[in-house]
Amino acid sequence: MSKVPREKKEATLGISIIPVLVIVAVLAYAIIVLGADPHIPILIGAAVGSLIAVFGLGFTWEEIEKGIIDSIGSVMQAILILAIIGMLIGTWIGGGVVPTLIYYGLQILSPTFFLITALLLCSIVSLATGSSWTTAGTVGVALIGIAQGLGVSPALAAGCIVSGAYFGDKMSPLSDTTNLAPAMAGAKLFDHIRHMMYTTGLSYGIAAIIYILLGLQYRGKALDASEIQSILTAIESIYYINPLFLLVPVITIGAVAMKVPAIPGLLLGVVLGALCMFFQGSGDVGSMIDAIHYGVAAESGHAMVDELLSGGGMDSMMWTISLIMCALTFGGVLESTGMMACIANSMLNLAKKTGSLILVTVLSCLFVNVLCADQYLGIALPGKMFKDAYAKRGLAPRNLSRALEDSGTVTSALVPWNTCGATMASFLGVSTFAYAPFAFFNILSPIVSVLYGFTGFSIMTIEEDPSSPQFKHKMKVKKSPKELEEYIQNYQARQA
Repeated sequence: MSKVPREKKEATLGISIIPVLVIVAVLAYAIIVLGADPHIPILIGAAVGSLIAVFGLGFTWEEIEKGIIDSIGSVMQAILILAIIGMLIGTWIGGGVVPTLIYYGLQILSPTFFLITALLLCSIVSLATGSSWTTAGTVGVALIGIAQGLGVSPALAAGCIVSGAYFGDKMSPLSDTTNLAPAMAGAKLFDHIRHMMYTTGLSYGIAAIIYILLGLQYRGKALDASEIQSILTAIESIYYINPLFLLVPVITIGAVAMKVPAIPGLLLGVVLGALCMFFQGSGDVGSMIDAIHYGVAAESGHAMVDELLSGGGMDSMMWTISLIMCALTFGGVLESTGMMACIANSMLNLAKKTGSLILVTVLSCLFVNVLCADQYLGIALPGKMFKDAYAKRGLAPRNLSRALEDSGTVTSALVPWNTCGATMASFLGVSTFAYAPFAFFNILSPIVSVLYGFTGFSIMTIEEDPSSPQFKHKMKVKKSPKELEEYIQNYQARQA
């Protein structure tokens, strides 16, 4: 006898919001009151959502399970990269690469200009590689060590590093999110990047000014020369320092910038770091495997140096990876059962004008980043849901793609259980809650985007978009085909 399929019910806003309220309440109690990790509270929220889907909406467990597996599977590449960067950090510390960066950085950088220098350095690296993770996991790790040696707050330094790392993640044509956002909105890649310059330029400029002003608090502050010298001596006591080790990050970052795929490019960095271990007197195969798997533990006798130069290894990333998988389980339940779409559509009903439409887009990206815990879903889901709404309002697709990047990309690093927030915290050794208030670029980007939406500044209509059929039709009335072609070519040349 064949099994009669159960009739599914469409998720309502009242039902969809229940798992959200549960996870917020349980997370708050577990983290604030109990001081517990967020893993189990997130799984409790996923369990509540699953029960509602099965007994309230008519879904089968097989359907929910498929949604969970698809959700986790969509970020398996990111999980692999996370594990590899753990390996890279282990070999770069064990091979003396990170110690060399810290050693010379302490002698070159000053506390007053550290923040703005770190911002610019991370911006350049992330723009070249298109990867915030690569930036934070390489130069970011060294910069955190330098900050502590100079007496700069680790939380402030981490916020600055994250701001610079996400500048490139947002603006580089090599970045996957920079390509994903226009693809979801129906815009062209370089039209999208040019349109982002309006919001990104203001956000980045304000952030840079804030970091410069914050750096002034260290002006005139006498450095403890004896303490810095003790750090340098401690590093020299356990590591062979040579400027040639600086070629390792240059080669690794250069490989990624030259479009070598992320995984083989980062594995190249792991191999180079392992080879450097030969110069540290720990080049046997067993020591290399230990550094790659479990990281290293420095034993210089100097407390700060031992803390800075201990860590890394694939094993160090397992806490973060398990958190990401728990969060994606919850997101998979909500997405596969239609609860996420129901909440987002309810938000769309609040958008009456252009400003409110962009506000809802930004809030939706933040909402997905919190609940689905993934940067890509934070761009893809709102992009799919709001694409028609922008078209109906007569707005060019690049407005939507910009709003997606201004919020979905950068706010992912501000959520502790999001793949990006958890990763940044693991790399930099500073909790997401600690550095988030100082990640000024990430905070300002969505605010500026909404501000532009309500003022109308840089908002482009479809008829003003040279790549749209409406623009070409409008211009045909005023110009001959040859004149129209010349006009479009001149416009594109000015934009380039």
